[in-house]
Amino acid sequence: MPFKEGNKLGGRTLGAKNKVTQEVRIKFKELLENNLDKIQSDLDQLEPKDRIKLILDLAKFVIPQLKAVELKEETVRNITPIEIKLIKSND
Repeated sequence: MPFKEGNKLGGRTLGAKNKVTQEVRIKFKELLENNLDKIQSDLDQLEPKDRIKLILDLAKFVIPQLKAVELKEETVRNITPIEIKLIKSND
């Protein structure tokens, strides 16, 4: 049975953070911060290609990923092309 608009039966409000997810992120951040030297030591023991792969994999959790953008055909039709003409100077 779907909820009716204006339902006040609970749940998170729009935009509210999930408390459990937030706690897990905080604990994971503390775990990493408390083990930076060990992590660096482990990284130093890896082969360069494995080290780069691991760093790139971990970067996904730190650096926000860019969202893929889909270009739709109707958008392309509304784009006005710009023409640039190059002329040779006689200097």
